[in-house]
Amino acid sequence: MCGIVGAIAQRNVTGILVEGLKRLEYRGYDSAGVAVLGPDAKLLCRKTAGKVAALEAKLEQEPTRGHVGIAHTRWATHGVPNEVNAHPHTSDGIAVVHNGIIENHDALRRELRELGYQFVSQTDTEVVAHLVNYFIREKASLFEAVQAAIARLEGAYALGIISASHPDVLIAARSGSPLVVGVGIEENFIASDQMALRQVTDRFIYLEEGDLAEIRSGSYRILGADGTWQQRRTTRLSGNTGKAEKGKFRHYMLKEIFEQPEVLQATLSGRLSGKHVLAEAFGRDAVELLRKVRNIHIIACGTSYHAGLVARYWLEEWAGIPCQVEVASEYRYRKVVVAPSTLFVSVSQSGETADTLAALRSGADQGYLASLTVCNVPNSSLVRESSLAIMTEAGPEIGVASTKAFTTQLAALQMLAIVMARFNGLSEERENELVKALHQLPAVCRKVLALDREIEATFQSFAEKHHALFLGRGVEYPIALEGALKLKEISYIHAEAYPAGELKHGPLALVDDDMPVVAVAPNNELLEKLKSNLHEVQARGGKLFVFADSDAGFINQESVTVINLPHVPKSLEPIIYTIPLQLLAYHVAILKGTDVDQPRNLAKSVTVE
Repeated sequence: MCGIVGAIAQRNVTGILVEGLKRLEYRGYDSAGVAVLGPDAKLLCRKTAGKVAALEAKLEQEPTRGHVGIAHTRWATHGVPNEVNAHPHTSDGIAVVHNGIIENHDALRRELRELGYQFVSQTDTEVVAHLVNYFIREKASLFEAVQAAIARLEGAYALGIISASHPDVLIAARSGSPLVVGVGIEENFIASDQMALRQVTDRFIYLEEGDLAEIRSGSYRILGADGTWQQRRTTRLSGNTGKAEKGKFRHYMLKEIFEQPEVLQATLSGRLSGKHVLAEAFGRDAVELLRKVRNIHIIACGTSYHAGLVARYWLEEWAGIPCQVEVASEYRYRKVVVAPSTLFVSVSQSGETADTLAALRSGADQGYLASLTVCNVPNSSLVRESSLAIMTEAGPEIGVASTKAFTTQLAALQMLAIVMARFNGLSEERENELVKALHQLPAVCRKVLALDREIEATFQSFAEKHHALFLGRGVEYPIALEGALKLKEISYIHAEAYPAGELKHGPLALVDDDMPVVAVAPNNELLEKLKSNLHEVQARGGKLFVFADSDAGFINQESVTVINLPHVPKSLEPIIYTIPLQLLAYHVAILKGTDVDQPRNLAKSVTVE
C-alpha cells in the first residue's frame, strides 16, 4: 500500500516521478501527488484525489520542472482520501512523502501547535514535515534536521524529504517500511519498490532497518542504525525492465489467472529432478537444517494464510510433522510456545507484509531452529532476514486480488512438504508419485483454464446475489476459504466458507433459494461425505454450484449445476480447484461492474499494521 518515488538528477525529474507512480498503481491507492524544486529552488507541489491519471492531467495544466523531487500514491490511514490529505506534505519549503504510520503523531501535533505550527491535513505525516522544519532552523544540513526529527518518531516509516533551502540533496529514511535507492549515472533515485525505477536503472541498494540516506545526483551515503556510515551492497537486477502490460486481456487479474501454467512451470523448474524435489533449492544450508526440523509454524496473512492452511495437510499427512498455522497479526501479539527444533515459515507475496515481517522478527528470540520464507520478491525484507528462502517465480502480480501468487505458493509449499517427508520416512516410491504429479501440473492447469467460457456462462445469475456460501472438506476447506475471499474482494458480494461437515452446526440456517452454495468436490476419500452434506442443501431449497471431478458422479439437476474438472492426482487437487474459483470471482465482478484490479479499500502490499 502507498508508493514512494524520488529522484535527483541533471534533468527534469517530473516525468520520472509520474512514470514511477504508474508502475506502483498495483499497490492500491486513493490519491497521488508530486513535489519538485523548480527554478530558483521554489517548491512546486501538485496533488489530486483519485488516480495518477488525474495527477497527470493537473500537471498538464500546471507543469513542474526541476532536478530534484518526490512523489507518492496514498492509501488512506489517517484522514479521508482527498487532495488536502494527499502527499507530499509541506512546511515552509520542506516536502515529505511517507509510507507507514507515525504512532505518536497526536502528541507531536500538540507539541508543534504550541510552537506555532498550523496543520491543514488530518494525516500523521504532516507532523514529520513540521518537525523537519523545526529542526532545520538549528541544524547545519537537511540530513541533520531529518536525523533529529526521526529520533522523535514512533511507529513505522519510509520517508523521502526535500527542502527548498537545500536544493541539491534528497533524504531517505527507513524504519519498518521498505525503501530502496536506485543508482544511476550522475542521477540517483528512491522508491518503495524497485519496480518503480526499472525504467531508469537496474542497480539498487536495499536500505536496512534504521538507515538514513543522503542522496545527491552524483553520490550517496548511508548512516546505519548504529550511527556509523555503511557500505551497503548494490544489487543489479536482470530480466524484463518494461512495465507489466495487460496485453490481450481486459484486466491484469484475468491475465494473471491465465499466466498460471507458465509461472507454475517456472516455480518448479530447477527444483525437481525426474523423481525428487531438490532440497538444495531452499538454500545453501537447507539439507542440514531441514533434517533437524521436528515442528513447523507457518505465519502469513490473507491469501498466503490460506496457502499455509493447505500446507498443513500435506506436512502432517506426508511428513508426520506437527504444523501450526497462524495469522501473523494475531501471532505477534500472543505468547507462543515454540517446541524444540521448530521451523518458522513465513509466506508472503511481497515479502514486505508488515505483520508477517514483525512476526519473523519477534520469532528470532523465541528459540526457532531456523526461518524459511516462501516469497515472490527476491530482495524483499522477508527474504533478506530469513535463514532459508524459496522464490515463487510468479513475476509481477498487479491485480490486488492474488491469483498466480497463491498457486505458486502452494507449489512451493508442496515441494517443502515433500522434502520434509523424505527426511521423515517417506518412501522413494511415494515421493516419485508426488513429483510425477507436479510435473503434470502446468498441463492440467491449461485444461482447467479452457473452462473459462463455461464458468462465465454458469455464474451469470450471481449478478443479483448479495451472499454466497462456499463449502469444502479436508484440504479443500482452505480452498473454499480462498474462493470466498476472492468473491468478496472483487465483487463485494458477502461470501463465507465452511467445512461442509459444519453445515448442520449453524450455516444451514442461511440456506434458501437466494443463497447460492458453491462446493469443491474432487474424487477423494471424502467425496461421499461431501455428497451427503450437499443433499442437506438441496433439501432446504438451496441452489448448488459444484466444481466436481469428472469421475465423481455428479449430474446436473434443477437445483444442481455441475462443472466437471479433469481428474487429477490427489496431491494436485487444491491447486487445480483454486483456478475455477478465481474465474468465478472474476466474471461475477465484471457483471457487478466493480474495479477488478483495484477493488475499493484494499491495497496490494500491506506494509503497515
